Amino acid sequence: MTGLATRTAQLQQIMGMPISVHLRGAGMPADREAAIDAVFAELHEVDRLFSTYDPDSEVRRLDRGELTLAECDPAVAEVLALADEARRRTGGYFDVRFPGPTGVRRLDPSGLVKGWAAERAARHLARVARDDHYLNAGGDIAMHSAGPAPWRVGIENPDSPRTVLGVVELRSGGIATSGTAHRDTHLVDPTTGLRATALRSVTVSGPSLLWADVYATAAFARGADALDWLAELDGYEGLVVTRTGAVLTTAGLRLR
Repeated sequence: MTGLATRTAQLQQIMGMPISVHLRGAGMPADREAAIDAVFAELHEVDRLFSTYDPDSEVRRLDRGELTLAECDPAVAEVLALADEARRRTGGYFDVRFPGPTGVRRLDPSGLVKGWAAERAARHLARVARDDHYLNAGGDIAMHSAGPAPWRVGIENPDSPRTVLGVVELRSGGIATSGTAHRDTHLVDPTTGLRATALRSVTVSGPSLLWADVYATAAFARGADALDWLAELDGYEGLVVTRTGAVLTTAGLRLR
């Protein structure tokens, strides 16, 4: 970094979760402010399109058959195309269409939208010259560090959320966690429609937050063979906490 290094952070509640942005370096205050405003504006627009709680969102109207995909914002088609790719990459263990109590599948792309939106919005921060950045969306983080210092990310202990299992140092890409620490057994194995209960949490890091988030969710749904499956993913590393509390990692993930 050149010049006087400073830090800026802001937080808003969007999409039902806290989203914070962090900048460090010698970026100009006006550039930072403009980038942060653009981040939050984009995320509010994503919430308008994809909220599963708002009956008037485009994704809810699409699911009810009140809109066709062609009538939706192009971002909806982009997300659903990524969802199809995610289902293929994970062998069906990630799916945005969940079987309900009657067996009818409902559209809920929330599990993909969070990582996709955070990664996309973080690009605004990358435009601030001479700054490193990270964007934290409910614990899933997109980041970049051009300077000598990496970002240090604590991996939450699912049995004691105020503590961490350890810290990983990352320079760019993303890191995401799926687990039961905050919402108990809310994650579903889409291949069966049943709650996934074999693990406590899965954390995945790699070059893309979108795919780290998808892989963490899919690995959690897989259960017992999650670590073996993660070890086969090119460019991604993982940490698994089993139901008994054992902490297992792929070869390239190093806790400090």
